[in-house]
Amino acid sequence: MAKTSVEVPSLQKVYESYFNIGAAVNLRTIETQQNLLAKHFNSITAENDMKFELLQPEEGKFTFERADKLAAFAKRHGMKMRGHTLVWHNQTPDWVFKNSEGERVTRDQLLQRMKDHMTTVMQRYKGQIYCWDVVNEAVTDEGPELYRKTNWLDIIGEDYIEKAFEFAHAADPDALLFYNDYNESNPGKREKIYQLVKSLVEKGVPIHGVGLQAHWNLTNPCLEDIRDAIERYASLGLKLQLTELDISVFNHEDKRTDLTAPTAEIIEQQTQRYQQVFELLREYREVITAVTFWGAADDYTWLNDFPVRGRKNWPFLFDEHHQPKEAFWKVTSF
Repeated sequence: MAKTSVEVPSLQKVYESYFNIGAAVNLRTIETQQNLLAKHFNSITAENDMKFELLQPEEGKFTFERADKLAAFAKRHGMKMRGHTLVWHNQTPDWVFKNSEGERVTRDQLLQRMKDHMTTVMQRYKGQIYCWDVVNEAVTDEGPELYRKTNWLDIIGEDYIEKAFEFAHAADPDALLFYNDYNESNPGKREKIYQLVKSLVEKGVPIHGVGLQAHWNLTNPCLEDIRDAIERYASLGLKLQLTELDISVFNHEDKRTDLTAPTAEIIEQQTQRYQQVFELLREYREVITAVTFWGAADDYTWLNDFPVRGRKNWPFLFDEHHQPKEAFWKVTSF
């Protein structure tokens, strides 16, 4: 339904009494999507430019130029900024886990490197970045094991997670500290995340929230599983944020690569899905403090080529020309 003659409301203003509305950005999109971001979003997250390998590619050599440009963009537009991410098994350079002889570092050496990196990064953006994804994706997707097998776990041990939160809190006592993960509404993985976070809370570790990545599609996860996940995590007394929301137009088993535009059926399904998701999120405004999309409009999304190479996706509320889709109108009309 075309609404070209209707004034487009600001998404962030529609939701200002509910939660912050964020978008992941990079150096390209802060240029190409600048007007869209400025109008509709009051928070940004660096898509990749604050990950370990881009901030400290070599030991002691920090490269802040790209991250600084994103922080300056947020400041210029009066936006909040989320920090993503400090400790993760991906996008961490090999040198972190090796000594000068190329052998594996000791537990104490790796803890020191973790602390030094986190302290340098967090203190640089203190007062600008209000919350951080401190540890990202630390639990297994399936099987009986709780912890994902990583270099952090192998070298330091299970307490690497609590150490990370302690280092983060010491570096910036005012920052809100989150554990962030995907498949967070899948009942099996939900319980692992809950178990991990509950153990941190019980130990008095300085953790303030759980990040639900929310990389969802047209049918999965079901709304009841999302509701159950929200209630389960919130029962720990923590705040929640959707940190990487997108709604793929392809279900997991759909491997098509021939679509050049979403079909009418897909558009209808995505519209309904967004409407239902935001109806649910509004119910939990007391515990959800931010909803961040992993992008802003369909001209740029990490889902292009992932998980199926050569495939375009259209996961957002705004189309490739930054115009509001029907889903936008459903999300802003209530």
